[in-house]
Amino acid sequence: MRMFTASLGTESNTFSPMFTSLDDYREAVYVAPGEHPADIPMQCTAQLVVAREFAAREGFELVEGSCFFASPGGITNRQDYEFMRDTILREIAAAMPLDTLVLGLHGAMVADGYDDTEGDLIDAARAIVGDGCVLGVELDPHCHLTLRRVRQADAIVMYKEYPHTDTMEAARELIEIVLKIVRGAARPVMSVYDCKQLGSFPTTHPEMRAFVDYVKTLENQGPILSISIGHSYPYGDVPELGARILVIADDDKAAGDAMAERVGRQFMQLRGRTTPAFLGIDAGLDAALARAATASAPIVVTDAADNAGGGAPADNTSILHRLIERGITDAALAPLWDPMAVRHCFSAGVGARFRLRFGGKTGTISGAPVDADVEVLALVRDAWQTYGPARTTLGDAAAVRIGGVEVVINSSRTQALGPELFSQFGIDIAGKRLLVLKSSNHFMAGFGQLIGGVVHVHTDGLLVRDDYRRIAYSRVQRPIWPLDEALQGELLY
Repeated sequence: MRMFTASLGTESNTFSPMFTSLDDYREAVYVAPGEHPADIPMQCTAQLVVAREFAAREGFELVEGSCFFASPGGITNRQDYEFMRDTILREIAAAMPLDTLVLGLHGAMVADGYDDTEGDLIDAARAIVGDGCVLGVELDPHCHLTLRRVRQADAIVMYKEYPHTDTMEAARELIEIVLKIVRGAARPVMSVYDCKQLGSFPTTHPEMRAFVDYVKTLENQGPILSISIGHSYPYGDVPELGARILVIADDDKAAGDAMAERVGRQFMQLRGRTTPAFLGIDAGLDAALARAATASAPIVVTDAADNAGGGAPADNTSILHRLIERGITDAALAPLWDPMAVRHCFSAGVGARFRLRFGGKTGTISGAPVDADVEVLALVRDAWQTYGPARTTLGDAAAVRIGGVEVVINSSRTQALGPELFSQFGIDIAGKRLLVLKSSNHFMAGFGQLIGGVVHVHTDGLLVRDDYRRIAYSRVQRPIWPLDEALQGELLY
């Protein structure tokens, strides 16, 4: 048996002023065939690491293709998307004949001229490998689950956790199904239920946690092989935006349809119940300081509106200005994206004290730059942070102190994920009252056991977190909740 695998992904915020280019992929994940690290998955490459495990254990031939991933941002420019797509397609064609093709994709990537890049890639790949090749796809739950993809793939599996700590488990589930198909042990059929809703569904929330655990109990019962919960990505203004449930059943479409509708209707009951309450900046800081007064660990203040994980620049300074103006001490903020400021800090050196202008560069969504006397606390080349089993890059980064606030400034745009974000720079978070993190919920994977609580703040950053009705959608299929009144779901496929 012969399997090919490759990866392509990013999360495209169609409202972002920033284009995503090949340089952004090079900065994050740009791996040629055979060059992927041995045992550590990168973004959208868990299926490759797991395929290696299966190939070594079961003795089939694995052909590795290229892997591309960029930190979420604006849409990818046309030429660079087509270059990456065509690179993977050439590798597939060169690897023929193939029994299986397994792709690691995100699912919310948009390129100039392509609303559904994943559907475009899957279509083109199917044309090369033919109907006799089993095509499996791993997706992020924050994907747009288009019917174009479902019609061309034999099996699609999404990770279930948010934060996404189960990418390897989802990849194993997918490859097990793919191998069953190849060996004639299963004849999967897929069913899709459209919940017609937008929302945030972190699995750290008690109700979402219970729902995901319940869904897991429904898998592998009777003909049901897999159930995926597609949260959707609310900052992609594309026609098939919205939460959808995907069920894979073994040769029993009626059972799959019934399960998809059952799970979809239950998911719809979570509308509006899993999104946290957001406070203004000063109200949020007041609430966090009050909690910190009696907490034994730091309180996190999220700057979710400037979360690079949602495509924001991560250079908004609005909370930082208020920390400085209010004279708040024992606080740390990260990561703040400003490559030029990082360069100035490296030029000045550790221990230097000088006037630095930083942040506030991308546009009005970034706030005003900070002009302050800073002390350079630490400088790290090729800094990183963990995210589950993976590492993500911060690029060259600097830690500076302004009064009672310590700030990590990075050159590779990313969100707050793991505690190395501070420890790598000698910042002891245990001694802080407040941690301001540019993230929505992914930080909980690394920080959850280290903090005393979370206060969610809404700023003037790019991402509208408190009310999706304030987002200027123009292409989304209507009706959809909460843009429209309460709606019933629909079995689509």
